[in-house]
Amino acid sequence: MADNKEAVIETEKQPRSVRVVLLALMITMMLAMLDNMIVGTAMPTIVGELGGLQHLSWVVTAYTLATAASTPIWGKLGDMYGRKGAFMTSIVIFLVGSALSGMAQDMGQLIGFRAVQGLGAGGLMVGVMAIIGDLIPPRERGKYQGMMAGIMALAMIGGPLIGGTITDHWGWRWSFYINLPLGIVALLAISAVLHLPKKRVQAKIDYLGAGLLALGISSIVLVTTWGGSEYAWGSARIMELIGIGVAALVGFVFVQTKAAAPIMPLHIFRSRNFTLMSIIGFITGFVMFGATLFLPLYQQSVQGASATNSGLLLLPMLGAMLVTSMVAGRVTTGTGRYKAFPIVGGVLMAVGLFLLSQMDTSTTRFTSGLYMAVLGLGMGCLMQITMLVAQNSVEMKDMGVASSSTTLFRTLGSSFGVAIMGALFNQRVQDVMTERAGALGSKVTEQSAQLDAASLAKLPAAAREAYQFAVSSGTHSAFLLGAVVSLGALVAAVFVKEVPLRGAGAPEGSGEGAVSDSAPKPTVAETV
Repeated sequence: MADNKEAVIETEKQPRSVRVVLLALMITMMLAMLDNMIVGTAMPTIVGELGGLQHLSWVVTAYTLATAASTPIWGKLGDMYGRKGAFMTSIVIFLVGSALSGMAQDMGQLIGFRAVQGLGAGGLMVGVMAIIGDLIPPRERGKYQGMMAGIMALAMIGGPLIGGTITDHWGWRWSFYINLPLGIVALLAISAVLHLPKKRVQAKIDYLGAGLLALGISSIVLVTTWGGSEYAWGSARIMELIGIGVAALVGFVFVQTKAAAPIMPLHIFRSRNFTLMSIIGFITGFVMFGATLFLPLYQQSVQGASATNSGLLLLPMLGAMLVTSMVAGRVTTGTGRYKAFPIVGGVLMAVGLFLLSQMDTSTTRFTSGLYMAVLGLGMGCLMQITMLVAQNSVEMKDMGVASSSTTLFRTLGSSFGVAIMGALFNQRVQDVMTERAGALGSKVTEQSAQLDAASLAKLPAAAREAYQFAVSSGTHSAFLLGAVVSLGALVAAVFVKEVPLRGAGAPEGSGEGAVSDSAPKPTVAETV
């Protein structure tokens, strides 16, 4: 404990260094969150220049696959060989992928370079959270992780606006090039100011485990991406992917029991809190990304909102999430307690989703905004508390894998949320269009249940009215499912064992997570 006190005192002597490191981490977090949203806005322009419309989905899928598959590996590399080197390497790979993507001459090149970019992106968020875990005592950590949640919310709001502005005025290639100056600033700041002890574990990297995990995660992501869109859920291709994914993950678990330095050591799941936080993180990802997909669609199709400012449509939800994340972090720092937040968050998330499921064609924007704010308040209570408690439940040597595992579960949750809620939405829209508009309704949505503004404007008045009713019915089903799933987060939160987080000078505690809290924290003043 004395070492930890000295670390905190030393950190307090270096406020400027700490601020520089945190600024660099915030820039890196912004890069990780903004990229897909900026690129998504630029996609119509990219297809117009490069062609390859049939491969359009792979621009996003390649990035998502590479990010998800590499996330746990980056966490383990940081634990084994040092956080700073792994983090800087991931930034460099991300920037190289960004530069190459901006120079792509055809869709095939763009997809390949996006995969490179995704490999680097897998280490960005993990590195940010793990470095905060290394530098900041547990009692103070909630405040800073709440700031990072705020950055995520701002990125989700501003991403489409920034992407549209860059594409219109500078061209789509700058949606990738914009990462370079920001990334270089973060890289230089981290290189100059962040000093962490070097690590070197003698055990060899678990290559077999890494390969099996990457194969299993890739299969899961492809199932959730292709199922119901590229291939029918019961098709041979989807069944093959499910079989490959299950076999790979079963093999991965077996290998982890034998490896000297496992990619994801299974002993971290012996911690009840860590396992519960993984479940809550999965459900939060499931709900959040499902909501960000269907809310703009509902507002554009049913309420007649403009697609130009699509990020602003989510402002009530994301603004509430930002404020609550900051408040939750500061309260946790001030009191050292946190169990109330996941419980309250679980309740608000379920209530918010239920309210959103009640929207119909007559719901006003003000009313839907209130419902979104309730959902945002719930997610704000959960976003970074899950990471904080997960990190507090493991030893310092497993900080990286704890951060990467929590991030991975949230990523997988988002994939499942978009896929399952999307399948339910699409099926409901198809059924309602057939019921209300007959053969014409079925023909309108046979290619896609999500029509853009131009296609919607071309429909006859009767078909357009039927489609608006169908979308409201689809969102009802999707959000009602989300409300039911979110109850799982509430149940998990009830069973969380609260271990008060200690700050400088606090008495040493006991119980789950105590070993993590009492371990010395390296500071920015330590030399490499």
